[in-house]
Amino acid sequence: MSHAFYSDAAEKIRAELTPGERAAVETVRRSLEDDPDPDHARGLPDADPGSESYVVELLPEQTGGRGISVVYRYSQDLDAVLILWLLAGP
Repeated sequence: MSHAFYSDAAEKIRAELTPGERAAVETVRRSLEDDPDPDHARGLPDADPGSESYVVELLPEQTGGRGISVVYRYSQDLDAVLILWLLAGP
């Protein structure tokens, strides 16, 4: 089991989400603690050789509001996930 944390920027955005959107994002955070490389995540380019970056895209049907992209970085050395950004669409 890994640990998953929000960056300061992601925490600020999370506070501005609706309760349903926040719950959907929290579900992703908890799932990343069990599997930091889920099948539904899309890999992103990463400049750091010690980590891997991904995005999980939540559809409006899953959030009860807007579509949200959860961008995160996984460090195998630390066995930890840092959620970098939450991008909420219209």
